[in-house]
Amino acid sequence: MDAANTNEEESSIRITANTNAMRNRQQTLPLFPSVPALNGAASYLTETTSYLTSCFPTASGIAPINSDGQEVVGFKELREPLLSNSAPPVHDEITRNSDCSQNSDVIVHSDQTSPSGISVFQGLIERVRRTVHGSSDDIGWLQRAPGMPSIEDGTERFNNILDNIMHGIHVLPNSRVYLLVPGLFSNHGPLYFTSTKATFSKMELTCHIAKIHSEASVEKNAREIKEYIEEVYWGSKKRVLLLGHSKGGVDAAAALSMYWPELRDKVAGLALAQSPYGGSPIASNIMREGQIGDYFNVRKLMEILICKVIKGDFQSLEDLTYEKRKEFLRKHHLPKELPVVSFHTEANISPAVLATLSRVAHAELPVFSNSAATVLPVVVPLGATLAACAQLLQTRYGEKSDGLVTCHDAEVPGSVVVHPKRKLDHAWMVYSSTNDDPLEPDASQVCEALLTLVVEVGLRNKHYLSVKHE
Repeated sequence: MDAANTNEEESSIRITANTNAMRNRQQTLPLFPSVPALNGAASYLTETTSYLTSCFPTASGIAPINSDGQEVVGFKELREPLLSNSAPPVHDEITRNSDCSQNSDVIVHSDQTSPSGISVFQGLIERVRRTVHGSSDDIGWLQRAPGMPSIEDGTERFNNILDNIMHGIHVLPNSRVYLLVPGLFSNHGPLYFTSTKATFSKMELTCHIAKIHSEASVEKNAREIKEYIEEVYWGSKKRVLLLGHSKGGVDAAAALSMYWPELRDKVAGLALAQSPYGGSPIASNIMREGQIGDYFNVRKLMEILICKVIKGDFQSLEDLTYEKRKEFLRKHHLPKELPVVSFHTEANISPAVLATLSRVAHAELPVFSNSAATVLPVVVPLGATLAACAQLLQTRYGEKSDGLVTCHDAEVPGSVVVHPKRKLDHAWMVYSSTNDDPLEPDASQVCEALLTLVVEVGLRNKHYLSVKHE
């Protein structure tokens, strides 16, 4: 009877201590700082889970003991927390019992007790917290990095140039060759930059679209772009002006950063349109380990999509993460004398966009006979998808974006930055000519205005250097 009372008192003391620990615990940081309702729900879930896990008994005395005094556990027993570093290390020596060779059990000699259920829940909470926190500390890291040059706002001048272009005033010189560098998955988009190239050809300007494998790594594409620039220069004796969209801007900037001594006299400037120069939260959230997505093999599914379905290199997506961009930019910097213009936009997140459909790519049906493969257009709600992503990034991080790239990550330090008021998503630069407003400038006119601004920045820098030398 006394033993029973003693057990009840110990249980009561344990529960009271756990309750007090829960009440006195230091308040955690909010998971959803911009959404109070979600933040409250997440905090309540965290507190409830922590209270429940604190009520779990320790693992000592739970495992069955065999006749030799050895602790017996099954193969499927969880031996480590999911992502917890707080649990003490367990030093186990695993041996097989000769009498249990037909069973699926092993015998474990433990110096310490095995992890309890609390480690499971702590690991789960840590994964949830890491998933929700996402890229909060990485967005806009370039602007916070010490020693980075300041940017210059060129939006007003860009708007003036664009207005002149819409009234038929074109000033791009024909003494340059214009190289357009497409972005990720451009090999499957037949409309990528085609209207821009046709417009430039009508103005008797030499324009090329870089024939690179869009799903290749940044360094591989940088090498190909470098060779492409040299080939164009030696064939025309004209300097090259580059405009890269999305990952194409990252590839082009990498080529100039890595091979500038060879390209110094062959390149006149660079424009980056909606390029994740600092990295992409979408790519980082997909590739980041220790998240809830690990349970669903998100990275493996993306690897299958890129490598097996579209025959690309998985490194192409990984190179756009914040981790890889930081690593690359620590080694390679854009030359200071290079004229650079950065262009970023904000996607329209109005309800009307959710009903839009766009032809975004082409797909080849499997061939089961000797006939040629059938190519069909892929029509998806691209505008709606990018609007939803932009809404998610704004709600989750408080950052404006075009649906894939935040405005801060698209700004190259030391460049002239253009950010128009018009709402444009990430894919508009490629497919605007299909169903655009005739009263608004199309993608080819925007590209012309960006390259014209690059020419002006180059002339201004050249004049400044000449005055400085004098």
